[in-house]
Amino acid sequence: VAGRGVVVLDHGGGIRSTLEPVTDWLPVGTAVGAGDRVAVLAAEGWHCGSACLHWGVRVGQRYVDPLSFLGATRVVLLPMG
Repeated sequence: VAGRGVVVLDHGGGIRSTLEPVTDWLPVGTAVGAGDRVAVLAAEGWHCGSACLHWGVRVGQRYVDPLSFLGATRVVLLPMG
């Protein structure tokens, strides 16, 4: 999308999540499970000045707040590598 690598994960039930910008993503149609590596975060963001991940969620054709899918879970970002 617009020169950036994007991974789309189909969770079933019309729910899809997107991760960008990424490189080295898995082939289209690859089945993955919780904790599986699906791509590598691109070394530089297009507007962040450094690497940054954009996460989106759509239900059908409507974008929704991704955090609503995490409930009370604490989000922790791990170092690259």
